[in-house]
Amino acid sequence: MSDQLTLTAETRDRAGKGASRALRREGRVPAVIYGGKEEPLAIHVEEKLLMKQLMTGHFMNSVVEITVGGTAVRTLPKDVAFHPVNDRPLHVDFLRLSANSTVHVEVPVQFINEENSPGLKRGGVLNIVRHGLELVCEADKIPDDIIIDVTGFDVGDSIHISHVTLPAGAKSAITDRDFTIATIVAPSALKSTEGDTTKDDGEA
Repeated sequence: MSDQLTLTAETRDRAGKGASRALRREGRVPAVIYGGKEEPLAIHVEEKLLMKQLMTGHFMNSVVEITVGGTAVRTLPKDVAFHPVNDRPLHVDFLRLSANSTVHVEVPVQFINEENSPGLKRGGVLNIVRHGLELVCEADKIPDDIIIDVTGFDVGDSIHISHVTLPAGAKSAITDRDFTIATIVAPSALKSTEGDTTKDDGEA
C-alpha cells in the first residue's frame, strides 16, 4: 500500500492568473481541494516539497493529508498541470476523501518470474499493452503496484485481467470485458524463420 504523504498549505485569498503568478514567484503552487459535498477550498503549497513528493513516482495514487489552518484534510491527487517548457508544477487538484471512501485510481503493473516463462526463455518478447490498471479500491488501501506472474506463459499467449489476483478491497474499474494486459510475441528472427515458407520466384 502506498504511504500516506503530508503537505502543509495556506488558503488563497485571491484567485486569477495574476495572483497565481505571484504565488509561483514566491515558490508556491496554487491548488484546490474539492469534493466530499463541501465547497472547494483554494490553497497553495510549497513547490519544493510538492516536487519531492511528485518524484516518489506514486504521488497520484497516494493519500495526501493536507493541513490547512490547523485542520488535516485527507485527499487524493487528481490532476497536476505542468509548465510546457520547464516542467514546473503550475496547479494541483486534490479530491477530498470522506470516511470509508472508495476511489478510482490507475496503479502500475510489474511482471515477475520472466525466467519461468517458456516463451520468454525461447527469446519471445513481453509486449505490454497496459502499463497500469484502473482500479476501484478503498482510499486507505491503494496498492503501490500490481504484480503479475508470467510463469508458464508461452509465445502467442495473452495475459488477461482474469489471470491477475488483485489485492483485497480492490477490483477492476473495467468490468464489461476480460481485457488484455500483455502478450508474449515471437522474436523477429523466429517469425521470419517460421513465416518464410515461400520459394524464390526462379525455383520450379
